[in-house]
Amino acid sequence: MKIRLAGILPNSNSNGPGLRKVFFSQGCSKHCDGCFNQHTWSFEGGKMCDCDKLIKETIDETYLAGVTFSGGDPFEQPEPFAYIAKKFKKHKINIWSYTGYTLEEILALAKKNKFINELLHNIDVLVDGRFDKNLTNKKVIFRGSSNQKIIDVQKSLKMKKMILWEESNE
Repeated sequence: MKIRLAGILPNSNSNGPGLRKVFFSQGCSKHCDGCFNQHTWSFEGGKMCDCDKLIKETIDETYLAGVTFSGGDPFEQPEPFAYIAKKFKKHKINIWSYTGYTLEEILALAKKNKFINELLHNIDVLVDGRFDKNLTNKKVIFRGSSNQKIIDVQKSLKMKKMILWEESNE
């Protein structure tokens, strides 16, 4: 299976807790005003990468605290991102994902698209919502703007209500 990526950041400590590998999805339909990744908007850009090769390389990097899917928007390439997320979860790799969709929008889409459902069920934390340049705040962690929520996905699915990551880690 192939995935279209804008790039990979091998070591990041600003896209979730600890040292993480970040996979930047190529393609986003949201086009948020002030987005710092405008080069990821086009669905034709970036390069095609072999999912199994990416998985193997990442599994071997045992020093990582986890991986992060960013973009672009990973939920606009749900099949390959679900595929790699399932493989990472088998190896107990922590997964964060950023998206311009809200959790409510993703849950509605997941009813119609099995790959969105699989992706959602295999990530640990979701940073949801469109970037809003009028709500930028240097005091918020792991987000571009204060309207975005950091959601503990697995606890939220289990409890059938949104559980914020900050709350679940107190």
